[in-house]
Formats: sequence, C-alpha cells, structure tokens
Amino acid sequence: MVVAGDGFDGFPPETLQFLRGIEDNNSKSWFDANRDLYEAGYVAPARRFVETVGRRLVTISPTVRFDARINGSIARINRDVRFSKDKRPYKNHLDIWFWHGDKKGWDCPGFYMRIAPSTIFLGTGMHSFEKPVLDGFRRAVTMDASGTRLMATINSIDGAYQIGGETRKSVPRGFDPDHPRARLLKFEGLYAGIELPAKAAEASDFAGQALSHFAATWPVGRWLLEEVAHS
Repeated sequence: MVVAGDGFDGFPPETLQFLRGIEDNNSKSWFDANRDLYEAGYVAPARRFVETVGRRLVTISPTVRFDARINGSIARINRDVRFSKDKRPYKNHLDIWFWHGDKKGWDCPGFYMRIAPSTIFLGTGMHSFEKPVLDGFRRAVTMDASGTRLMATINSIDGAYQIGGETRKSVPRGFDPDHPRARLLKFEGLYAGIELPAKAAEASDFAGQALSHFAATWPVGRWLLEEVAHS
C-alpha cells in the first residue's frame, strides 16, 4: 500500500451526513441552513485530501496537476441546470479530479474520485473522448505496438478493477470488425476504477488506499497520456 503521509486522516462523518442530507433535501433553504455542515463535511476535508494525495501522486505521474480549491480539483456542489430538465440545484456527491495538461480539463487522462451517499468510485482515465482524441485512440488501437501494449495493460488489471468506456454496439464504419482488437474500437472513452462502500472514506488510512488504487489503475492513464492525449 502507498503511504499517504501527514495531513489527512479520513473524511469525517459530516461528509456523508451532508451528502445524504442534500440528497434528501435538495433545496437552497436546506443548503443555507446547513452551510456549516457543507464547510465541515465537503469543503475542508476535500481540500486536505487533495493537498495530501496530490503531493504524493507526482511519484506516480510527475506531470499530474492539482488545485485544492473549489472549481480546481474540487467540483462545485452546484448543478448546472441551464440545459437540464432536472432542476435540482445541488449535486448529491463530491467529485475530485487530478488532471494532466496545461489547463484543467477532460482532454487528458487523470485521477478521479467520487464520494456519493452510499458508494465511492476511484479511478484513472478519460470518461469520454472528444473527436480528435477518439480518432487518435482508434489509430493507436489498430497499430500493432500501441494496440498490443494497451491489451496487455488492460489484461493486467481487469478483474481487480472495472474497465469502462465501451459505448458502441458495433465497430465504427471504416474499421475491420474482425480486427483482433475490434472490441476496443467500440470504446469512446477508457477508464479503470473500483467501487467501494461510502464508509470507506472515513478510514484513517483512506488517502493511502486511494493512492494504491490510483497507482494500480494508472497504467491505463499512462497509455492514454503517451499514445492518445496529445494526438
């Protein structure tokens, strides 16, 4: 297990208390009445987690970026409801993102964590590819060296971790459906991760657990960073 070091000893009970509260009472009036709980359960421990884990992630991926602020590595609790039929004002989960690239975004792989009222998801990769990255991914899958390396990478962690991103029912037009890596051509994102019970976040060694899972799944992110992200 990777040791996280000082500065973080688990998320407090207030984290799940707040997330379960906002799930059951998704309104501005409840949020305003529980702003202290938001600060104690969402903002403060998330900042400590990002600072602690971010400093250690550079030993896994030296170019990783993080920012222990809301709208940095820590997602805002407010939902963007402008184009959504769901007008609930707040998310019921805490999202944290450690990224690669000159600016924070989703165009490069990263490490992510979501704490929801009943589950945690920790993982590495890219949930969806924009068009240039998708084109580069498909080229890399069909090339012998990079495609073979990706298959070996996935096989080395599949079973212990979930492999996600397969969204198509068929191989895209223009590609051989009998290609030895045809299944990977159905992916429009690629990530590896693990789901844990939400209470795991309260363990005193949770930062170390998170780092261990990030390290184990990083080979997928590293392949994306080296073969695809800057295509």
